[in-house]
Amino acid sequence: MVGRLGRRLRPTSAGSELTPTQTSVLFTIVKLGPLGLSEVAEIEGVNPTMLSRITAQLCDAGLISREASPGDRRAALVKATPAGRRMRELIHRERTAALGAHMEGLDEEQREALWAALPVLEALAERLPGPHGSRGQQAQHEQQGRQQGQHVQQDGRL
Repeated sequence: MVGRLGRRLRPTSAGSELTPTQTSVLFTIVKLGPLGLSEVAEIEGVNPTMLSRITAQLCDAGLISREASPGDRRAALVKATPAGRRMRELIHRERTAALGAHMEGLDEEQREALWAALPVLEALAERLPGPHGSRGQQAQHEQQGRQQGQHVQQDGRL
């Protein structure tokens, strides 16, 4: 049921040139980035070779950028560009509008039941592994720690 809902909301005019996997990787990078490629591969459950192709395509489209990691020049970080952030926002808005339009067709009792179920579904989603579940949360916390460490280094304090 949830999978079918997700598949039906997936097509958007804003993201029509992106595959579902490219869209998911972009959303993860926008939300959690900058991230190392291995982190993105783990969060998305994609093998590194496939992720390399996906990130190259997103770079070519101007949606993400790739740069050397400040801590390890051999490693690469990916982050969203302003165009990538705009693309994510457009896709999100289109999906929200589509869902809202179809919710208007539900009766009041159905809408109330759906609203009541949302907090439980959100809590469940946070527990599941995947881009926005427990591994995504862990990556977000690790990224915040790295950013705080960079601020300390930039300020010249340890």
